Order: sequence, then C-alpha cells, then structure tokens
Amino acid sequence: MAFGAVLLAEFIARHAIRERPWHTALRPLEVADFVAILTLLLSPLLQHFLGFLRVLRMLRLLNSARIAKSLREDWDLFRQNEDAVMAAAQLIVFLFIMTGIVFELRWLLRPAVENYGDALYFVVTALTTTGFGDFVPQDTSGRMLAVFIMLAGVTLFLRLAQALFRPRKVRHPCPSCGLQRHETDAVHCKSCGTLINIPNDDESI
Repeated sequence: MAFGAVLLAEFIARHAIRERPWHTALRPLEVADFVAILTLLLSPLLQHFLGFLRVLRMLRLLNSARIAKSLREDWDLFRQNEDAVMAAAQLIVFLFIMTGIVFELRWLLRPAVENYGDALYFVVTALTTTGFGDFVPQDTSGRMLAVFIMLAGVTLFLRLAQALFRPRKVRHPCPSCGLQRHETDAVHCKSCGTLINIPNDDESI
C-alpha cells in the first residue's frame, strides 16, 4: 500500500502539470498504469485476487522515454532489436494477464481449469487458434473471452513476427528533419537527403 500511495502521488502529479490531464490520463498505457496502482492500494481488500494485474506497470515502464534511452545506451541487444523486444514484452504481459483472468474465471470452462498451467495451456491454444477441445467455454461469457484472446493475441503475435522478420533499422535522429529510423547502411536521410552519421554498433548512440 505504501508503494501504491507513492506511485499514485506520482501519477496525479504527472498528469496535473499537463495541459489536458484527462485526455492523457485516458490513454491505454496510462489506464493500465492506474489499474496496476489500484491493485497495490487495494491489497487488503483484494487479498491477492487480481494481484497479477500489477504486471501491467511493466508496459508503462518499457514505454518510458528515460528507461528506453538507458536500455539503448547500455544494452546492445535492445538497441539492435528494440521493436522485437518491445513486441515480445507486450505478448508476454498479455499471456500473463489472460492466464490470470482465465484462472480466476475457471468456472466458465468445462472441465474446470485446476491450476495456472491449465490456464496458460487454454490461453495459448486459444491464441494460436489450435483449439484441442479439452477445455470448452460453457456459456456466452466464456466464448467471448476466448474470442478476445484469439483476436488480441494473434494481433500481438503478428506484431512480434513482423518485428523479427522485417529489415532491421537503426534509431538515429536526422539533424535536419528529425526522422528517427534509417537503414543500417544509410548515408543520407531518405526523407530530406541530409547527410547523416550513424554510429557503428560499438559506438554509443
């Protein structure tokens, strides 16, 4: 609860200084951050129920400009594969959250899910649209949950595949137009033609 109070104060202060606080506070990442904070503040009431939602704060941290900058400077793998790392993290968070939700709502499935392993198995089979049929939603609510897992999960999986297999680009702001992404062997900015000097992998960015 103490951590939750500190994070809530930071959350309120961060949005209070903005010109349109409600507009920014309703962004998906900010809503996820607020839900994670609530699970800390309401710990005595929830009694660990829905505590797994705290992992949502990972999305907020990964999208922090300061942390992303630090990771680019200190971790070569992140700098070279930033899009893939971010897509993989989002997919992992989705699997973690949906596994927790399925476990808490296990009465919607037949036969009932007995542990987190069964819940993860159901989420993965639904996400990949394999559907072995050993866990079957009992009513419309369960089927809608399975549909959501399929649609959202496949979208995140395709984003990861796209990040892994598309041509790699490096982040380096063009001094003239500010374009961030360029081919690894680019000499000129493809947007404005300005000469750019992209550091080698062994140089700091």
